Amino acid sequence: MSAEVTGWVALVALGVALLALLVGVAALRRARSRRRPQRRQRSRRAAPLPVDVGALRSEVEALRLEVNDALRHLAVVRYDAFGDMGGQLSWSVAVLDDNGNGIVLTSIHGRSDSRTYAKNIAGWSCDQQLSPEETEAVDLAHGDT
Repeated sequence: MSAEVTGWVALVALGVALLALLVGVAALRRARSRRRPQRRQRSRRAAPLPVDVGALRSEVEALRLEVNDALRHLAVVRYDAFGDMGGQLSWSVAVLDDNGNGIVLTSIHGRSDSRTYAKNIAGWSCDQQLSPEETEAVDLAHGDT
């Protein structure tokens, strides 16, 4: 793999990792800000278990809604873009949330160059035409629920 291709792959991987890190940090901050008053009470004295099951149910539902926005559906499809090349150096990766919103990244590896494409996905579909490999990546990500 050429240095340019390696650089692009590393750059795309870094971007995806940073995005996942930001989403994780934001979720952690929200969870900590909700728990702080409870932790202070527990450290002074043991608090009785809540009797209000309805409040617990609403808290669980709120947490479920927050998780829906997390980019947690991931699928990678590797393939040979050109018949005269082997090694499955081309790839498409779908990174989506529970509502099917996210991106599909595709890297086409050729003999002399490599090209990378990004397409927005909303509601498990794209307003641009997806390649068969990109469609497969979105379908695989959708199926991992």
